[in-house]
Amino acid sequence: MFIQTEDTPNPATLKFLPGKDVAGPGATPVEFTRGSDVSTAPLAEMLFMIPDVTSLMFGSDFISVTKHADAQWKHLRPAVLGAIMDFFVAGGVPMAEQIARADPEERVYEGETAEIVEQIKELIELRVRPAVAQDGGDIVFRHFEEADGTVFLEMRGACAGCPSSTMTLKHGIENLLKHYVPEVTSVEAAA
Repeated sequence: MFIQTEDTPNPATLKFLPGKDVAGPGATPVEFTRGSDVSTAPLAEMLFMIPDVTSLMFGSDFISVTKHADAQWKHLRPAVLGAIMDFFVAGGVPMAEQIARADPEERVYEGETAEIVEQIKELIELRVRPAVAQDGGDIVFRHFEEADGTVFLEMRGACAGCPSSTMTLKHGIENLLKHYVPEVTSVEAAA
């Protein structure tokens, strides 16, 4: 089995491409942090056995692995590659079931605001998420403040903590959204 690795803009995160489905085609990427419940994700359980792995993101066909700041990829990469290879060679299924990513705090928008939010979500889904997935990350819409036109987005995977994520938000995504949705005045990272 051959597993490709790709650097990401975040030096603490590498993208691993095992050539097999991870979260599954069309699935929303799923993020795990050390200490979170990974009982439904056997591959995450295995990768968190490696001491310096701090977080993971499973995309449709990739795994973004983020390391502890003091760890070095030259030592960690072989351990991660070995764990992923052993898992897939043994016939493992990365996630026992599709994990529902329902947001209990999701806001309900009405009227014209609902139409604006749909435009924003569509632009993020079609233009932004595929681009950041190439770098091992994900960006998810959190909410829109209609009072001041601010869009709040959550950075995940390689995008979380990436030195260039602020540039991506402010110059890339903000300009795109302002161009297509005039009601948008700014884009901010969701806390």
